[in-house]
Amino acid sequence: MAIIEKKSLVDLVYEKLRGDILSLQIPLGSKINVNELQGKLEVSCTPIREAVNRLQQEGLVVYENNVGARVLALEEHDVEEIQQLAMTLHCAAIRLAMERGDRDVIIGTLSKHIEEFKKAKTVQSRVMAVNHLVGVFYHNCGNRRLDKSMIAIQGQQLLLRYIYASQGGDKETDMQDFDAMRQGVVKRDPDEVCAALQRNADRSLPFILKYIGV
Repeated sequence: MAIIEKKSLVDLVYEKLRGDILSLQIPLGSKINVNELQGKLEVSCTPIREAVNRLQQEGLVVYENNVGARVLALEEHDVEEIQQLAMTLHCAAIRLAMERGDRDVIIGTLSKHIEEFKKAKTVQSRVMAVNHLVGVFYHNCGNRRLDKSMIAIQGQQLLLRYIYASQGGDKETDMQDFDAMRQGVVKRDPDEVCAALQRNADRSLPFILKYIGV
């Protein structure tokens, strides 16, 4: 029998708000009005405030004096910093996973998520397939602190991926990058894996900057 996951009201509000932010249904820089959300979600202010605090810890929400909570607004330097930090962590996870992990397991799991990406029909399914693909290296790196460090900026990284995918992206060339990552693992070459992922990040940058008006 499948285990039924029990979620608190805070969890449900958090997932709803997080999903709306990541999918850009709540625009970047938007003020978060707790009173409006109470009416929209039909819940009290307490779970909303707790959910917003979680989103702040993820970097998706920021607090400003005399303004309150608002969704993260992005400028060019923000995008570059998020991408740089993410790539630093990704490459650390890639190198550790290829040193410590089971190569056949890594290749097999990468192949599964590449196939998911290939079959993806929606922006959300494309983004989650890429997230799972990169996550393979974290799951096999044997370093929980590294994994937690990535979780701390995962929301911001997902937001950039949603923007890229929502602006059309280049799915066929993305596929080539992901295949190159898999081949790098096959050849035991972490530099090749990192280079392919960097190419993918570089390709997304113009789409993201155009979206935020840079």
